[in-house]
Amino acid sequence: MKVINWKKEVEKRQEQIIAKTQEFLRINSVLDESTASEKQPFGAGINEALTHMLKTGEDYHFFVKNLDGYAGIIEYGKGEESVGILCHLDVVPVGEGWTTPPFSAAIRDGRIYARGAIDNKGPTMAAFFALAIVSELDLPLSKRVRMILGTDEESQWRCVDYYFKHEEMPTIGFAPDADFPIIHAEKGIADASLKWSYQVGQDSQNVTLSRFHAGERFNMVPDKAIATLIGDRVYLDKIEEAFRKHLLQNRHNGTATFEEQTLTLTYEGISAHGSTPEKGINAGIELATFLSEVDLQSEANDYLAFVVKNLLGDCSGKALGIATRDDVSGPLTVNAGLFSFDGKEASIGLNIRYPVTASGEQCLGTLQLTAKKHSATCIVLDHMEPNYVEADHSLIQTLQAVYERQTGEEATLLAIGGGTYARSLDTGVAFGPMFPGREDVAHQKDEYIDIDDLLKATAIYAEAIYELAK
Repeated sequence: MKVINWKKEVEKRQEQIIAKTQEFLRINSVLDESTASEKQPFGAGINEALTHMLKTGEDYHFFVKNLDGYAGIIEYGKGEESVGILCHLDVVPVGEGWTTPPFSAAIRDGRIYARGAIDNKGPTMAAFFALAIVSELDLPLSKRVRMILGTDEESQWRCVDYYFKHEEMPTIGFAPDADFPIIHAEKGIADASLKWSYQVGQDSQNVTLSRFHAGERFNMVPDKAIATLIGDRVYLDKIEEAFRKHLLQNRHNGTATFEEQTLTLTYEGISAHGSTPEKGINAGIELATFLSEVDLQSEANDYLAFVVKNLLGDCSGKALGIATRDDVSGPLTVNAGLFSFDGKEASIGLNIRYPVTASGEQCLGTLQLTAKKHSATCIVLDHMEPNYVEADHSLIQTLQAVYERQTGEEATLLAIGGGTYARSLDTGVAFGPMFPGREDVAHQKDEYIDIDDLLKATAIYAEAIYELAK
């Protein structure tokens, strides 16, 4: 039996893999509703990324299919059963503060810097070239290998819904969109919005909060918050002075600007993925904490007090009454990703990740009761059940053997709060691309992928594809 040196096969194609990955990363594939249409449901940029990948698949003589702009298929091989590789082409908004333009795919110090480099366009290219290597070696397979290209993973997963309405469920599969070695448990995920409506009367306060806003997505820790205060200049001057002292004491960044009787405060935090809110600094919570010490109109005071009481320093949901944990996947986490207040209405958008053995319905029911106690309504906007594959399943056993051969390290099983396309499969896990000890830069400014890791992952995926489909 022929022994294949997968790493050498990748080395032969190294320049091509790097160049093609850069080319793909230069496409701005952020959701853009303003350019959405029937043929490009998530906007021009995402459609360009999908078209690009399908054209690349054609160039390598794979079967390709465009599912009306919602998803794409790149497939190789024959057989009744199939191995699914689930990737996504959309990326989160870029934010500010990048060293080089976020879609330049600049190479510095052995890394490719771009939005989507690690989440998930870089790994998509690693999986694609892994499939290309298997194809070019003309290895005998008994199953089809199907790359499923999603386009709405960072938003509402409408791509997945559309795919499974029109196409088959792979027999087994993996998503190259998380950590190595193997993630066999993914927490349940729910997006819920707490909403308040106010009947505003005559305001006699010296200062009022006219607007408070933070966050772009449920699944991102807000890295900027803005508050607009209106009132007597004497009082605004005191607030500005207190704000500057607050920033110095906490070693945080922000600005305060005046325009006549209006003071605008901007608070800078640190963004992080919604599954690990403890890794960021939530600008919305931080600014709300400062403002909670200011005497404002009653509606604003109540809103800010709720934030401080229920969210400050607590990512576990304890104050909200929903804290829980299990031995497989750990504790529930809460990310407050969206904040909005305009004096008439207010809201807080929560991204909740609950353990694989917990009841999502019970958790959300408790949250609705908590909201009611605080005169708010709780609207559940999205809810995905947990994903869990037992350790003795053949999929797990195969991927563990591949990882250990390629790296020489133990392939321990992991549980995460993140949500990958693996949960959309009947039997699927998340498999890489981030190696142990690497910094998680997904959703952050200056996102990157190490070129060595890109190539290493390609070799692992190539062997995994072959072992699963042979």
